[in-house]
Amino acid sequence: MTIACRALLISAIASGQGKTTVTATLARQARRQGLRVRVFKTGPDFLDPMVLERASGAPVYQLDLWMCGEANCRALLAEAAAESDLILIEGVMGLFDGAPSSADLAQAFGIPILAVIDASAMAQTFGAVASGLARYREQLPFHGVLANRIGSARHAQMLAQSLPGGLHLLGHLPRDPKLSLPDRHLGLLQAAEIGDLDTRIDAAADALGDTDFAACKMISFDAETAEPIEPLLRGVRIAIARDTALAFLYPANLALLKKLGADLSFFSVLDDDVLPAADAIYLPGGYPELHAAKLAENRTLFEGLRKHHAAGKPMLAECGGMMLLFERLIDLQGQPHAMAGLLAGETTMQPRLQALGSQAVDFPDGKLRGHTFHHSRLSTSLTPQFHARGANGSASAERVFQQSRLTASYLHFYFPSNPRAAAQLFLP
Repeated sequence: MTIACRALLISAIASGQGKTTVTATLARQARRQGLRVRVFKTGPDFLDPMVLERASGAPVYQLDLWMCGEANCRALLAEAAAESDLILIEGVMGLFDGAPSSADLAQAFGIPILAVIDASAMAQTFGAVASGLARYREQLPFHGVLANRIGSARHAQMLAQSLPGGLHLLGHLPRDPKLSLPDRHLGLLQAAEIGDLDTRIDAAADALGDTDFAACKMISFDAETAEPIEPLLRGVRIAIARDTALAFLYPANLALLKKLGADLSFFSVLDDDVLPAADAIYLPGGYPELHAAKLAENRTLFEGLRKHHAAGKPMLAECGGMMLLFERLIDLQGQPHAMAGLLAGETTMQPRLQALGSQAVDFPDGKLRGHTFHHSRLSTSLTPQFHARGANGSASAERVFQQSRLTASYLHFYFPSNPRAAAQLFLP
C-alpha cells in the first residue's frame, strides 16, 4: 500500500546552524495551522528529539539508514504518513556529512531538503553556499533555503538577491538570544530543563511568519508488511530509570519492549529510594555527572540495585547508567562521588569528547546496533565480554561488560535493529 504525505528534511552546512530551532519552529507553526505533524531526527540523538517532541506534540523517532536500516526507516515514515498531514525530518551535522548522510536519507525516500544557513557573518556569499548545497549532488531533491540569525530586513533582502535562479529564500529568523536553545557539553539542554522552552518556540514561530506548507511536495511512502514480533518478553516486568539524570531513551526502544510483551514501569534514581517490583532493570544514559552528589546520597536505591544484581536478575546499563554502577564517579573538579559499586573501577569526567560514532556488538543472538557519545573515561580491571565495531568496520575502543545477568557499556543500543538480541538482555 502506498501512502502520500507532504514531507521536508531540514539540513544545513554544518552543526550549530540552528536546525533544531528551525525544525521546532516549523512544527509549532504547522500545529497552529491545524495540521497533524510528525517529526523525526536523523541519526543517533536524544536531546534534539526532546525539544522537537515539545514543539510537535508527538514522540520523535530516529531515522538512520545504518542504525535503523532502510526498511525500518520506510516503515516509520509510512506509519507517520498514514496519520499526518506533514512530516518534518531534522538532519544531522552538515547535509553531506557522515556515511550515511542526511543527503543519503533524503535521496533514498525522495524527500526535498530545506537548507538552514547561519547568515550572521555573510552577505552575497550566502548565494554561493546555497547553490553549492543544492547542486553538489545530481538529482538531490531540494526545496529551498532558510536564513538564520539575520541582522535586519535589509540583510534578508541582500541574501534573497544573492540566490541564483531556481533557488528561493523561503524564510528567515533574526539573530536573537531569546530564540536560541541553551546547550551544554553533550548538546542542547533537556527540554524539561528549559523553563521557557515553549515561549522560545512560540517567539521563533512568530518571527518566522506564515509558512506555506501546501508548497511542500507530496511524497509517496510504501507501507511494507512488517515481520511479526515474537512476544519473547511476555509478562516480564522491566523497571526503567527516567529522570533528568538518566533520560536518554529512544521512543522506538520503549515501543519495541512493549511489542515484545514487556510490562514497563519507571523510576527516578534521584528521587526514589525503592525500586519498583521488576524482573529486569534498564539504566539508560544521561547526565549522572551533573547530579553526582545527590546520587551518592541515595544509598538505599544503590542497595536495591545490588540486591537485584545479586539475585541474578537482568540489568542493562548504558553510558550514564553504567557510570552509576562503578565504584566512583569523579567530576570535572576532581571530586570523587561514591556510586553503587556493582562494578570495580571508576569513571572520570573529561573536558573533551572521548568517543563519538555508530557502533555495533555481535551478541550470541545477533548484531545489535547503536552509538557512543561520552565525555568520561573509564578505569577498570574488568575484562570485557565483547568489543564493539564501528559502522565502517573498524574496531572501536568501546567495551561491553557482562557479570551474571548485568550488561554494561558506553554504547546506547537501538533495540529495533535486532529485537531478538535486545530481548535476551532482559529475559529472566
